[in-house]
Amino acid sequence: MPNKHFCQGPTCHTHTTQDRFLKSRGVLRSRYAYCDRDQQNWYSDSDKYFCSQSCKFEWLSVNMENIEQGRPIKFIRHRRESQGYAKVTEDREGWRGTYKTSRIERVDNVS
Repeated sequence: MPNKHFCQGPTCHTHTTQDRFLKSRGVLRSRYAYCDRDQQNWYSDSDKYFCSQSCKFEWLSVNMENIEQGRPIKFIRHRRESQGYAKVTEDREGWRGTYKTSRIERVDNVS
């Protein structure tokens, strides 16, 4: 396990990107934070808790009132997941011939 925190972004586990998708279980999960816990370089300390600037600012907009009021904020210690996704691959015709494209889609089990 890497020496990193899990991203604290409130919706990090819902963004459909290739690196967040776990094919074997069909879930989207949050990323690790950008920097290691021990890193003392030129990065800011907040990069030890978030995977990107968008997750950082989204967390701040959700929790700003708690910060102003001095209320405690829950620290996420487990990797969050979103269930029900699948990778869909299809063949496409292009000017150089046939090629494969893939995307991640939500799977609804409604009959």
